[in-house]
Amino acid sequence: METDESLVESSSSVIQATSDAVANAEAAVSEVAVSVKETVGHVVEAAGEFVEEMTMTGVEGPSQNPTPTNDEVKQSESEKETQKLTMEERKAKFNELRKKMAASTKANRTSLVEESAKAKVTARDAARLDRQRKLAETLRTKADAEERGEDVERQKNWDYTIEENDEWEKKLARKKRRADFAFHDDSHAARRKYKKDLDFIKPDLEAYNKQKALAMSQGGSSLSTFSSVSGSSELTAASEEQRMASENLYRDANTLIYGDSKPSEDAIDRVVSKMNNDIDKKSKFSRKRPNDDEGDITYINEHNRVFNKKIARYYDKYTAEIRASFERGTAL
Repeated sequence: METDESLVESSSSVIQATSDAVANAEAAVSEVAVSVKETVGHVVEAAGEFVEEMTMTGVEGPSQNPTPTNDEVKQSESEKETQKLTMEERKAKFNELRKKMAASTKANRTSLVEESAKAKVTARDAARLDRQRKLAETLRTKADAEERGEDVERQKNWDYTIEENDEWEKKLARKKRRADFAFHDDSHAARRKYKKDLDFIKPDLEAYNKQKALAMSQGGSSLSTFSSVSGSSELTAASEEQRMASENLYRDANTLIYGDSKPSEDAIDRVVSKMNNDIDKKSKFSRKRPNDDEGDITYINEHNRVFNKKIARYYDKYTAEIRASFERGTAL
């Protein structure tokens, strides 16, 4: 009996200890859960603050520790490789850089020379090259036509009308008449000057036609009235303006109107520009005289003629006798 009572007491003590352990474990688990919940809350708050900080930093500017880009990674790798290069490899790389620098310098110099050469080409040179190009095209066309057995001038004239041909012939005849630079008399010189001025200062045909129409309308638009005194029809001028226009247009020796012309500003500007042009042309005029008084031709072109003329200033006094001896055939 005592044994049974001892077993009951021991089992009750074990149950009590187990219940105490379970209670302690539940208390520990609850404490751990509370601490974990607090830790998670702190982590969530810290994460929210970090996200806000990163967002503000991205708006305001770059972050303190930006992610390295590909260029920076390559640069760091190249720096590491440079540190690993030997002396021979460094010399080879340095020589390569020097060759690149020399090639760049040469290219820059070539470009500079080309630009300076283009800048030296003036408008006169461009016109000369254009004339040479046109001459070459004309000669080539002429050579091709001769090979085909065709007349170049006849083929060229097919491109012009009869009116254009007549105008061209008149222009050539007028140019031939004006080619006489010799002075004959004052009236001839005045007429030549007047003809040249007509080419530059064109008459105002619009104003002339307007004045003519106004003057001619006097007869057509006049009012016809019957006079009871004389018993005949009398023509009354439509206006004083028409009468003045008629008198100005048809002036004769009996006209007393003089010096009443009022030119426009454009007409005055044309006359002033013509006078300034004449003064400028007179100051720059240099007549090209024929070389008939030079005697024998001792040059092959204009440049050679000028060169021989310069030499003759200094050596003619020494070579005149030798030249005369050669011409006589008595030179040794």
